[in-house]
Amino acid sequence: MEASEYQKLAATESSMWWFKALHGLVADQVGSMKLAAGARVLDAGCGTGGNLLSLARRYPELTVSGVELDPVAARLAGERSGKPVAVGSIEKIPHDNASLDAIVSLDVLCHAGVSVEASFAEFARCLRPGGHLVLSLPAYQWMLSGHDIAVSNVRRFTRGGLRPVLRTAGFVIEADGYWNSLLFPLMVAHRFLSRSNPESDVRPFPGWQERLFSSVLGLEAAMRRGGAALPFDDSAWARARRLYSSLAGSLRSIERTMDCGF
Repeated sequence: MEASEYQKLAATESSMWWFKALHGLVADQVGSMKLAAGARVLDAGCGTGGNLLSLARRYPELTVSGVELDPVAARLAGERSGKPVAVGSIEKIPHDNASLDAIVSLDVLCHAGVSVEASFAEFARCLRPGGHLVLSLPAYQWMLSGHDIAVSNVRRFTRGGLRPVLRTAGFVIEADGYWNSLLFPLMVAHRFLSRSNPESDVRPFPGWQERLFSSVLGLEAAMRRGGAALPFDDSAWARARRLYSSLAGSLRSIERTMDCGF
């Protein structure tokens, strides 16, 4: 992303309604993993560190770290979160094989210049067998807008589109869905009206809007925790587990057999 977008991110992600909801979703998914104290969790493409800070506060018993391509953003993330942040790409994560218990990656695979295939290969390499992956990504290619131009997004995903990619990379999906559903009609209208304006939506909002949108997404989070499946939204998310090598090979063999019509 452009340096100006990192500056906006650093200034708003601790207070903006959208980021607070995203960080809450991630914290819920990490909590569902039941990780042991000291478990190693990497935020891959951590930006300026808002999610790192959220996880560090929510789960102080975990060993949380980040990797970020932009050196300035990496420095800010480390300063804000108090956690180690390496400068590097998610296509070449600076961690050993099977050295991580969980990886979180938020709105990174959508960026120009990022290889989805190479990134998933790195996630699988760095995670221990049985390790967890949490993703959140912008949804629906037809929603590409000026916001995406500003933040260097070139692709958007769907829940159904993520599933075969995860399976091919050796993961089994534990939970997935969409978030920001209740505000989706407003998001669609805003994106289409601003399609020709290459400016991101990352900015301070009036207090009343922050409170209103935060309340709506709080209700949505409660619905999701209660088991409600939201059918569409501005963002798709997934929590998956890396298969053990032998099991992954067996499942791929079964899939090939099924593809052959047997």
